[in-house]
Amino acid sequence: MANKIFIVDDHPMVIEGFKALLSQSEDIVIVGSAENAFQAMDFLKKNEVDIAFLDINLPDISGMDLCKKIKTEFSNIQCLALSTFNDRNYVSKMIENGASGYLLKNSSKEEILQAIDAVSKGNMFFNVDYQKQNTSKYDQKPILTRRELEVLKEIAEGLTNQQIADKLFISITTVSTHRQNLMLKLETNNTALLIKMAAKFDLI
Repeated sequence: MANKIFIVDDHPMVIEGFKALLSQSEDIVIVGSAENAFQAMDFLKKNEVDIAFLDINLPDISGMDLCKKIKTEFSNIQCLALSTFNDRNYVSKMIENGASGYLLKNSSKEEILQAIDAVSKGNMFFNVDYQKQNTSKYDQKPILTRRELEVLKEIAEGLTNQQIADKLFISITTVSTHRQNLMLKLETNNTALLIKMAAKFDLI
C-alpha cells in the first residue's frame, strides 16, 4: 500500500520540487500540500495522511509547534521535519514534539525515500548528526522570513504589538505569533534580549 504524503512549506517551489522528486515512486502518493499551519490542520481533518513533511520556518506558527499539534490530534501521522537549519536545538525540539525524523532541504531523493521508508516502519531518520554538533546559538545566525524581519525592526523601534499591527496592516495575533517565533529562533525570553541578539547578528 502506498504511503500517503503531505507537504507543509510556505515556498511553492519547495513543494513542487518534492512532488517532482517523488512522482515516479510507485509506493508514494502525495495527497496534498499546505503553505501554513492553518491550511495544514484543515486538510488533515478531512484527508487521510501517513507522513507529513513539515517546514520548520512557517509564516504562522513554527513547524515545531505544528508538529506537536498534529501529534496531539492525529497521533497516527508520522512527522518529518524539513529545514535549512542544521542545528541540534531545532532537531531536539522536533523530536521532543513528536517528530520521527529531520531532513535538510538539500537532501537527495535517495535520502528522502530512505526517510519515508524508515518512518513508515516505525523507525526514525536523520541526515544531520546533531549529537556531535557543538554549534552555539551565539554562533549561528538564524534565518528569518521577510515578515519576521519587518516585525523585528518595529520591535527594536519600541512599538507595541498593536502599533506594529496597525503599521504593517496585519492582526495583533499575527504580530504576537511573529514575536513568539522570533524569540524561539533567537532563543530569548524577553524583548531586551531579543533586540540584543538581533543586533549581534546584524538583523536590525
